[in-house]
Amino acid sequence: MLSAAASAALLLPLFAGAPPAGADAPAADSLQRQFAAAAGRTGVPESVLLAVSYLQSRWDGHAGAPSVTGGYGPMHLTDAATALARSAPHHSDGGEDARGDTARPARTAATTAARELPAAGELPARLRTLERAAALTGIPAERLRTESAANIEGGAALLAAAQREAGLAPSADPADWYGAVARYSGADDTATATAYADDVFDVIRTGEARVTDSGQRVALAAAPAVAPEKEQVASLGLRAPAGGPVECPPTVACEWVPAPYEEFGDGDYGNHDKADRPRSQSIDYIVVHDTEATWDVTLGLVQDPTYVSWQYSLRSSDGHVAQHLPLKDVGWHAGNWYVNAKSVGLEHEGFLTAPDSWYTEAMYRSSARLVRYLAKRYGIPLDRQHVLGHDNVPGTVASSVPGMHTDPGPYWDWAHYFRLLGRPLTPGAGPDAGVVTIRPEYAENRAEYTGCVTAGTACAPHGSGAVRLRTAPSEDAPLVKDIGLRPGGQDSTTGVNDTGARASTGQSYAVAERRGDWTAVWYLGQKAWFRNPAAAPTAVGGRGLLLTPREGLAEVPVYGRAYPEASAYPAGVPVQAVSPLPYRLLAGQRYVVGLKTPGEYFYAPTFDTTGHRVVRGQEEYYQIQFGHRVAFVKAADVRGFRG
Repeated sequence: MLSAAASAALLLPLFAGAPPAGADAPAADSLQRQFAAAAGRTGVPESVLLAVSYLQSRWDGHAGAPSVTGGYGPMHLTDAATALARSAPHHSDGGEDARGDTARPARTAATTAARELPAAGELPARLRTLERAAALTGIPAERLRTESAANIEGGAALLAAAQREAGLAPSADPADWYGAVARYSGADDTATATAYADDVFDVIRTGEARVTDSGQRVALAAAPAVAPEKEQVASLGLRAPAGGPVECPPTVACEWVPAPYEEFGDGDYGNHDKADRPRSQSIDYIVVHDTEATWDVTLGLVQDPTYVSWQYSLRSSDGHVAQHLPLKDVGWHAGNWYVNAKSVGLEHEGFLTAPDSWYTEAMYRSSARLVRYLAKRYGIPLDRQHVLGHDNVPGTVASSVPGMHTDPGPYWDWAHYFRLLGRPLTPGAGPDAGVVTIRPEYAENRAEYTGCVTAGTACAPHGSGAVRLRTAPSEDAPLVKDIGLRPGGQDSTTGVNDTGARASTGQSYAVAERRGDWTAVWYLGQKAWFRNPAAAPTAVGGRGLLLTPREGLAEVPVYGRAYPEASAYPAGVPVQAVSPLPYRLLAGQRYVVGLKTPGEYFYAPTFDTTGHRVVRGQEEYYQIQFGHRVAFVKAADVRGFRG
């Protein structure tokens, strides 16, 4: 085996001839050949190298941009110092009250302390693998970040070093590399390292093929007979995961990192509420968030009794899961108390306003397995009416609409996520259907956004799962307005956090009109147009239950929560106002129904749970896809029909 110094000396000439920027585009199979070459030079089986890269990046290079945890290139070599320059955690940003219950003091940025991010030198080794790859290969760090061949070579060197350090000889048999793959995950516990390695070997057994973001064709042939040496993990010296009452599927690595339930004076307490779900209330929603913070900062926040809470956090680098609350309890995460009381919140390590950042395949897969488990446990349909982004949760009253959060934003790949959930977003009807489901091709849908770094400045080009909505079938037409987001009637913008004229992958809307390459849908009480050419559609035909105002009503109010009628409240429980949002559903308009539910309110204003009550009324509501966010209308105000 060559020493690291000797290896470096040999590798430098291999990259000296890399084509300069602006040179002719590489052949469509050049990335495949780079994997083969790196495997041949380092002794790592090509299938192992390809499968590890797929689990990290799906072989995409992201034009040299870092992931949300500072990982670069197809092999996700980490140099996370760049990620540390991002903004504060999103629950500390803006005016959203994470509790979303006007019966209690708000939990907003004003009542939460700022958190400091760790210095770059204090980062764990899993976030500094690019530095080690540079030492092993002698390839400069900048080339490891930006050149795919160098990046793949660096990843292969890390795998070879892990094999060597485990006292194992190089082998042509992929089964002999299980321990090295587990080490590559960067996880410090056996469960996460094992789950990561299992995913890699699942890719090896089933095979994969795709065209990357740079137009490269890469394929890994299936090898179903590979049976890895799983006992190798025992010799890696990793810790056992923290014990506790975790509620996770066996296919994910999950540990218990509890959120505190503490009283701290003047009637205030945190950071969640005790409950008895689903006996007390059904769990109808799963809410997807991103953290706007690193993993360690995220765990520190959820363990702060004065902060807010959610049920699960997911780590980007390896898909590791931490559970913080029993599922029966209610977290403070969605900014809407009705949704909080009936949902499970998942925080994904990431940064919405870093469009050149990306999530690993490891985290997408782990999240999808967790969501499938939750959906099966609570009977939650796997669709976008029940699996919501935080940016799809409505404000509770008119005054709260502008402050609602916008994560995970336009760069979350909902189409890929639903494929992993086993519910791909396929057409449910023909191209002339009365319902459409938004589904642009993520990589090709590169609409310009602004404000990722500086207000008004264009974000870096990036794939997106969202489409823009305009007042007429023309690219020159103004964007539709959101009078709740901007009560003064100002125009919507292309800002990355502006949801006023945006429809997202998986969301379904009733068709209002079609003209040539353009489709109009009913959206926030108006017609909203998006480009949807037959040759490159950005939506597919769908079916569903639609509703419209019942006969005799010119308009009906729209609500941000489904609260009971006043007569349903018992003595001692204050009546909660059923306050409409500043929108109206007008006669002749149609909207897609998500679910029907009785009005409910979870009364839990005190640390002492003795007086907590679930108030359930006779008034029924429909949840609808009203704009980018869902909303509620009273069943008595509308009539339904199939679309």
